[in-house]
Amino acid sequence: MPLDAAALKTALQAAGARPDGLEHLHTLLCRREAGAFQRAAKATGDAAEELLVACTQERRLFLELNRETEGAAPLEVRPIHFVNIRETAGWSRDAKAATPKIAALLAAAQLPAAQPVPNVSYRSAGRCLVIGSADAAEQAAALLSDKLDVNLLLERPGGALAQAHDWAVHAGRLTRLAGWLGAFEAEWESSNPIDLDLCTRCNACIEACPEGAIDFSYQIDLDACRHHRECVRVCDAAGAIDFARDARTDSDTFDLVLDLRREPAFTMHQPPQGYWHVGSDMQALHKAVRELRDAVGEFEKPKFITYDQKICAHSRNERIGCTACIDVCSTRALASDASLKGKLQGKVYGGPGRAGVVGGLKPTGGIAIEPHLCAGCGACSTVCPSGAIAYAYPSTVDQGQRQRTLLRAYAAAGGRDPVLLIHSEAAGGQRIDELGRAARTDRAVHGVPARVLPLPVWHTASVGIDLWLAAIAQGANQVWVLLAGEEAPEYRQALGEQMAVAQAVLAGLGYGERHFKLIEARDARDLAALDAALREAPATGVARAATFATQAGKRATLDLAIDHLLAQAPRRSDEIALPRAGAPFGAVQVDSTACTLCLACVGTCPEGALLDNPDQPQLRFIESLCVQCGLCAGTCPERAITLQPRLWLADDGKARKRPRVLHEAEPFHCVRCGKPFGTLRAIETMIGKLAGHAAFQGAAAERLRMCGDCRVVDLLTNPNEVRIGDL
Repeated sequence: MPLDAAALKTALQAAGARPDGLEHLHTLLCRREAGAFQRAAKATGDAAEELLVACTQERRLFLELNRETEGAAPLEVRPIHFVNIRETAGWSRDAKAATPKIAALLAAAQLPAAQPVPNVSYRSAGRCLVIGSADAAEQAAALLSDKLDVNLLLERPGGALAQAHDWAVHAGRLTRLAGWLGAFEAEWESSNPIDLDLCTRCNACIEACPEGAIDFSYQIDLDACRHHRECVRVCDAAGAIDFARDARTDSDTFDLVLDLRREPAFTMHQPPQGYWHVGSDMQALHKAVRELRDAVGEFEKPKFITYDQKICAHSRNERIGCTACIDVCSTRALASDASLKGKLQGKVYGGPGRAGVVGGLKPTGGIAIEPHLCAGCGACSTVCPSGAIAYAYPSTVDQGQRQRTLLRAYAAAGGRDPVLLIHSEAAGGQRIDELGRAARTDRAVHGVPARVLPLPVWHTASVGIDLWLAAIAQGANQVWVLLAGEEAPEYRQALGEQMAVAQAVLAGLGYGERHFKLIEARDARDLAALDAALREAPATGVARAATFATQAGKRATLDLAIDHLLAQAPRRSDEIALPRAGAPFGAVQVDSTACTLCLACVGTCPEGALLDNPDQPQLRFIESLCVQCGLCAGTCPERAITLQPRLWLADDGKARKRPRVLHEAEPFHCVRCGKPFGTLRAIETMIGKLAGHAAFQGAAAERLRMCGDCRVVDLLTNPNEVRIGDL
C-alpha cells in the first residue's frame, strides 16, 4: 500500500484524533515486525494507551501475542481495536489518494465501544427433537446421541428404525412448533395403530401382514391395509397394535430442533435460534450437526431493541394505527397487543399471548416484543415513524458519533464528496474484502474508491432515514447500503421506501437526485457490478457541514437534519410531497362540513399532534409531531379526517412546529347560565337525533341545552321531573 506516515499523522491531528504510533510505519507488522507490537503491548504509564492495529487479517495472531507477551495488559484492562485499511483503501486504483479515507478509518476506530445493554439469556440442556423419515432421523440421531438427548418424530411410514431402543421415538403429524433455543414446545397428532413405546421391534407384524402395509419404521400404511388384523394377533404379547385406539395429541418441550422434512416448520425468513431446517441437503445436515453438538449450555445475546410505549403509534382505544414494525419483522418477534393499550406505561418485553409479569412489567398493550426471537436486524426501528422502537446496540447516539467522526476526519484531511457505504460486518464486509483482493490482482477491477467510506454495522436494516439525512447534513455526499444476500425481502422493501422518502426531501430542497441507493452483491459473482456501482458520480451536497450530534430520539435527529438541510438548500420550498409508503411526516386534513368537533381524534393521537383549546371549540394541529399513523382517521366517527404525507417548510420550517387551527366552530351557550360548552352544531345535532325519543321530552329535552353544572342543579331542584334520560 502507498502509505504516507507524515500525511496520515497530519490528517489525524487535523481531525482531532490521536496520531500516536505513526512516527514509524510498520508495513509488515503481522509477521516480520511482530516485536514492534509486543513492545507497544508492554508500554506503561502515559504510553499505555489503547492499541489500534490497522490489520484484521491477523487479528488472532495479535491477540495471541498480547496474551503471551510478559507485562502486556489483558484485554479487560486495555482493549485492542482492529481496523482494515488494506482491502477498504490501500488495495484500490485510488490508493495514492486514499490518505483522507485512511485517516477517517483510523479516527473512527479509536472511538470507545458502544455502551453495553442488558442481555437475553438462553439455557439448553441438549434435549433435541429430530423430525423426519425413519432413515434420515436415525442417521442424524447416530451423529448426535453422544452429545444430546435425542428424540425422533416420524411423520409418515417409510424407511427403517434401528432394532436397538437407543433413543425415544414418536410417530405422528407435527401440528404445532413454537419457541426458541432452550424453550421449544412441540405438539403432534398420532393416529397410527402401532404404539412405538410398546413396540419391541420383533418384526412379527411385518412378517404377518399379507399386504406388506407395515415396514421397518413400524408404522402401518393405512391406505394399503385391508384390515386382516393378522398383525394384532401376532402382537398379542406386546399389545402394541390397536386399531380401535383414538387419535391423540401429544406434546413435549425441547431445547433444540432438527427438521429433516422438505418444508420447514417456520416459514419466516429468520427462524428461531435453536431450530435447524436442512431438508435432504447432506452438506447442510453435517453443518447443522456440528452446530447442534455445541448448542448445550448457557448463551447470551444483546437485547437489541428498546421500546417506549408512551409514543408508540400502533394503537389507541383498541383501534389499530401504525403496523410498520410488525409488518417488517422477519422473525415474528413483534406482535400486536392493542386491547390493553394505554393502561400502563413502560417497556414491554413479552411474547404474543404471554400473560403475567415479564421483566418486572405487566404487558400494557400496543406492541409486544419477544427478545428471544429478535435477531437484532433493527428493521423495526428503521420503519418506526415515532422512534418508539429504537436500536440499542449500538444506539443511534453511538452510531451517529461513528459516522460523524468518519466524515469530520475525512474532511479535515482534505477529502471531498464522501460516500458512506453501510454494510453488514459479516457478509457485507466479506464482499468488500473480496473486491479489495480482486483489485490487487486484476487491473480491470478498480476497488473501493477513495471517497467511499465503509461503515460496518451489525445489520444493514438497523440504520434508517434519521441517520441517513443526518449524514448528508454533516457533509456526506451520498449514502449507499450494501445488501449482501442475507437480508429478508421485507428489509429490502422497507429500506427502499425509506430511501424514497429521504430522496424526496433532498430533491424538494433543490439538492437533486442520486443521494441514496441500495447495492446488491450476494456473492463473488457480483463483484463486477459492485465495482461499477461504487464509482457513481457525486451528487449535490451541503455547502457547509453541520456540527450537531445525533440525538437519542429519532424525531429530534430528523428535526436537526432537516433544519440544517433547509438552511443550506439550493432551493427553498414551502411544501414537499412525500411518498405515502413509509412517510414519517405529513398533515391532517379535516372536512369542516363533516367535523362536529367531538375531539375523539385528540384523545387518540399518541404524539400530541392534535390538540383542543380549553377556551373555545377548536381542533389544533402541530405538524412536526404527526407521524401519519392514521389513528385519528380511524377513530373519527364522521370520517372527516384524511392524511397528507408531506414535509411542510413554510416560514423556514418554523410553521410546522407551531399549533395551527384545523377547524373551529361557534360555541353553544348554556340556556341557564350562559356558559359556553360544546359546539352549536354538535348540540343541535344531538337534540335533533333525540327529539323523538320518549326519554328526552319536556324538561329532559331542555336539560340537553344546559352545561353539566346546571344540569345537576336542575335535577336537584326539580326531582319530580327527572326522567330516565336524565339518569
